[in-house]
Amino acid sequence: MVNVHDPKMLRAIAHPLRNRILGELSAQGPLRAADLSAELDIPANQASFHLRQLAKYGLVTEAVGEGRDRRDRVWRLVEEEGLNLDIAAVEQQPGGAAAAAVFRSQAAAWAHVLVDAAHFGTRAPGVHRAIAEHALRLTDDEARELSTELNDVVQEWALRTRGRDPSRRTYLLLSLLQPHPGTQPEDGAEGDSDNGAGDPDSVTSD
Repeated sequence: MVNVHDPKMLRAIAHPLRNRILGELSAQGPLRAADLSAELDIPANQASFHLRQLAKYGLVTEAVGEGRDRRDRVWRLVEEEGLNLDIAAVEQQPGGAAAAAVFRSQAAAWAHVLVDAAHFGTRAPGVHRAIAEHALRLTDDEARELSTELNDVVQEWALRTRGRDPSRRTYLLLSLLQPHPGTQPEDGAEGDSDNGAGDPDSVTSD
């Protein structure tokens, strides 16, 4: 994994579009700017610019041997296993606290987008969607062990399915494991959902 401990690197991945590019490179493997342009519905020169910025901070690199010729630039992640964010280490550096604040703000906003889409988004026929919440009694060490095991399972699936296969689409798995933050909204309060996802231990899917 790439260890992200530099404020400039953290700012680079806080950018929503660059984060999406990293996600597609993780899911599909090496891609051209033109591939990302089609996938993300953005101009190819915009995709190229952000790829160069990500390369500048050591997050992506050219995939040697993947291009048709020297002018055909194909990009890949520096490490297929992804990123390891050490926010605490970033905050200790000059400019680190501000970079961490930007990253947390962008990450929280994106998480809200994903949760809203899961609960209220259009339910297209045949598309799988699952929402799960489980309450577990764990020691801190057990919580770390569970996180490692879950990450290993996801990485196994990522390696198994990585590639440009038109029969597949990019799915997102948002995972949170933390001590219980407090009480749930009261029945009928704003934020309640009718699909049971706010219950202490529930799973819904379609």
